[in-house]
Amino acid sequence: MNMLKKIENWGDHHHPKWLDFFRILLGLVLMWKGIDFYVNMQAFSNLMRGAFLGTAISISLLAHFIIVLHIVGGLAITLGTYTRTFCLINLPILIGAVFFINISGGIFKPYSEFWFSISVLAGLICFAIEGNGYLSVERQKILPKEAI
Repeated sequence: MNMLKKIENWGDHHHPKWLDFFRILLGLVLMWKGIDFYVNMQAFSNLMRGAFLGTAISISLLAHFIIVLHIVGGLAITLGTYTRTFCLINLPILIGAVFFINISGGIFKPYSEFWFSISVLAGLICFAIEGNGYLSVERQKILPKEAI
């Protein structure tokens, strides 16, 4: 636990202000992907067609869980509240997307989402270490007006 506290303190004290714009962009991208998954539920429906009942229910619950985590996590990351928590929660989803979903689609094909998923994964890792930053809701409520 001591190591995690050291990483958190380092991230809080070495956070450049320009990095907050990338945090906001990362949150918006996660919300967009969550909405995109919801709109394109046909892919999950195709997975469930040939599956047994238990597997179909599991896939459906997982799909809805991913959608909710992307939208709620993206909103929290954009606003700068619980950034590290939602980055860590979204990490397994993006790791699964990179290594199990996008790698099978061909990484060198035009319009491949592999590199996009890699960059979002790198952003999640970065902000899991860096934290909220200066342009965040948590920073505004913790610091007095004189410190801002």
